[in-house]
Amino acid sequence: MFKVREYTVQPTLPDALKPLRTLAMNLWWTWNPDAQELFRRLEPTLWHQFENNPIKLLNAIDQERLATAAKDPAFVAHLERIMETLKRDMSSKTWFEREYPDLADRKIAYFSAEFGMHECVPLYSGGLGVLAGDHLKTASDLGVPVVGVSLLYRYGYFHQHLSKEGLQFEEYPPVDLQNTPISMVMDSEGQPLKVWFPMSDHSICAQLWKTQVGRVELYLLDTHVPENSPEEQEITGKLYGGDQRMRIRQEVVLGVGGVRALESVGIIPDVCHMNEGHCAFLAIERIRQMMQKHGLSFDDAREAVAGSTLFTTHTPVPAGIDTFPPDLVERYVGPLANDIGLSVPGLLALGQLDRQREGEPFSMAILALRLASACNGVSKLHAQVARRMWHPLWRELPISEVPISAVTNGIHIRTWQSIEMATLFDRYLGPDWSRNPLDSEVWNRINEIPDEELWAAHERLRERMVAATRAHLKKQLKRRGAPPSELDAAGEMLDPEALTIGFARRFATYKRANLFLRDVERLEALLTDEKRPLQFVFAGKAHPRDDVGKELIKRIVEFSRTSNAYKRIVFLEDYSMGIARFLVQGVDVWLNNPIKLLEASGTSGMKVTPNGGINFSVLDGWWPEGYDGTNGWIIGDDQMYENDEYQDSVEAASIYEQLEREIVPLFYDRGRDGMPRKWIAKMKSSMRTCPPQFSGNRMLRQYATELYAPAAKRWLRLSADNFSAAKELANWKKQIAQNWDQVRIEDVKSEGGPVRAVGAQVPVSARVHLGRIDPSDVSVEIYHGLIEGASDITEGEITPMRVEGKPENGVYYFTGAIPCDTTGRHGFAVRAIPHHDDVDNRHASGLIRWG
Repeated sequence: MFKVREYTVQPTLPDALKPLRTLAMNLWWTWNPDAQELFRRLEPTLWHQFENNPIKLLNAIDQERLATAAKDPAFVAHLERIMETLKRDMSSKTWFEREYPDLADRKIAYFSAEFGMHECVPLYSGGLGVLAGDHLKTASDLGVPVVGVSLLYRYGYFHQHLSKEGLQFEEYPPVDLQNTPISMVMDSEGQPLKVWFPMSDHSICAQLWKTQVGRVELYLLDTHVPENSPEEQEITGKLYGGDQRMRIRQEVVLGVGGVRALESVGIIPDVCHMNEGHCAFLAIERIRQMMQKHGLSFDDAREAVAGSTLFTTHTPVPAGIDTFPPDLVERYVGPLANDIGLSVPGLLALGQLDRQREGEPFSMAILALRLASACNGVSKLHAQVARRMWHPLWRELPISEVPISAVTNGIHIRTWQSIEMATLFDRYLGPDWSRNPLDSEVWNRINEIPDEELWAAHERLRERMVAATRAHLKKQLKRRGAPPSELDAAGEMLDPEALTIGFARRFATYKRANLFLRDVERLEALLTDEKRPLQFVFAGKAHPRDDVGKELIKRIVEFSRTSNAYKRIVFLEDYSMGIARFLVQGVDVWLNNPIKLLEASGTSGMKVTPNGGINFSVLDGWWPEGYDGTNGWIIGDDQMYENDEYQDSVEAASIYEQLEREIVPLFYDRGRDGMPRKWIAKMKSSMRTCPPQFSGNRMLRQYATELYAPAAKRWLRLSADNFSAAKELANWKKQIAQNWDQVRIEDVKSEGGPVRAVGAQVPVSARVHLGRIDPSDVSVEIYHGLIEGASDITEGEITPMRVEGKPENGVYYFTGAIPCDTTGRHGFAVRAIPHHDDVDNRHASGLIRWG
């Protein structure tokens, strides 16, 4: 058989149009409608056919069309205007530069196993990746000096195909890198840049790719190179594919290879942010670098690295955490441990909960928690859940003090908002509304948008969503080989004027996609009401190994085919960011009904709000922070029952009841002018309250203020003067740990009787034996608050105590007073914990002594 040698022929861009390729390679265009309109204007048919992929468009367009466009002064002027806007956006002074001028040249490396920027860059599976993409886009807007790190999956996440009966099948076509806005990184000699790192008993290689996201660069590692064995080339094959052995190798590439990749392009990050635990091996690699380059001990390097490492957890249940058996960790990470002088038991101890139990699994989240100075959950409720979940790591602490804070997720509004709504916002809120997310005066102007204009825009979006849904249905029917009669019927699915509810997300069991099917007769009555019709649009993928999730999809598809209301419920296969956009822009209501406390945050419901959509959700994830009684609806209440079946029954009944009594009647309550004024009022309330609070702009400002800036300053402090502060801190921790068993709170006294008046104080004194520990190295404090139940202080406050007089044989006398600000049953306890000015996480050591 003869060998075929490949080559690619591309159109040649005339000089006047050469900036088009620069524009197409910067994902800035994904949140700039005018730039998207430029590409659409170049060749509307291909733009639609290629699903808004400008690289594919430029690689396939007819040469004559390019020549015509280059001679079109209007088109060239449009291009010049867009490029001038891009240049201005990339060079103007940013929020971060104004707020933190001394940190503007620092680098914050944001590691994530997936990034969802646009459907033409298929390196995401769902919410985690889309959040990461929105994180980079917002960092670009605000000028936060972030650089992204991930893997280049040659087959991405699977494409979903459904049989007529609703059975899910997976397909993994290779990512077409020629038609993707990703470029290979070259070295100084013009060759592909590659990095090497240990894996098992040898080293493997990864080459580097890059995509530009506005001001931000995202680097992607790719093991599909000839230097690796065929098996190793497949490490960056499929996102979340393979077994545990494949997963741990991917996570070594992401964490260890990612740090080395940044070094190869001249970036030594000041702060590393781990988005979930998949990338936690990066901390071990950073420790290795510190030891090798600066001659630090493991303990010294650990202090420097942990002080500048952050961890965001997204998982509310232990079963969702990546864990590995010890032998896999020893095999694939052991060589790296040897480089830093760690024994295998020492390495394993970093990620084990019970270090004494034989065979204890190695948890990536525990590794991240132990090697990061700060951890956050992704909503206030999730942070509470995470504190309970990880309390075993801090057994002596009250749960409320487990060091996990909350930074609630947000969305990049410009990515998800329709151009119609963006135009209304620009007109009535002012052109700078997206830069003022915290200005309530700006958002109050939502009320100034005329009802007629808002409703007209929303109806256009629903009509467009219905049209896009029909087109997508026809495509999936054609792929299935459906007869012409079915194709014709697809053109009549859904009613562009009917109340439309959307449900689109990962089909995991806990999200309860079939909850609305518990009472089919009641549901069909709602769907078949001729005067007040209701309709549903579903989309989402089940993990290839999740048979229960696949069954949920099958059940919905079966109902849509056999129900009397088959035109009023559709399931769109192969859910993507493209489908998500037209759904969140066009639906009237977004349904969200997970099992409570299992949805860490969720962001899909946030995306409907700047488009006039309204949320209908259980009180989980972000919704307890967002719901105010006027801007949406809640399913059930905050009650949780021990019987899951009963919980489902109660909340399904709540869905039906609110649809029947509240939601459907409100939507169809029209005045003589045909306007649903009360519905529009609820739309405005949703638009006024949710977008500012749940924007990526607010989220990134919070990360920058509460986590990034403190971590960057901590890194500068710890690394100064050849890491003298890190060395001193490591030595201090060692001394404290060696002498902590001497700390005893020997006597606690409080003056006065058992009843106090508001405004009074409770004087407290304690004799504390510190032994060889200096009182400046200890914080002795009163932990006090309201008592619930038998004797538990659920949300305690801290009042510091001060040392009085001279010590006697290592015993110090401390005093303090509790303010009596509120009525009720109160309690207190005295405790001591280590204190050091360079330790921001006061509970990092886990040492505490209670009286």
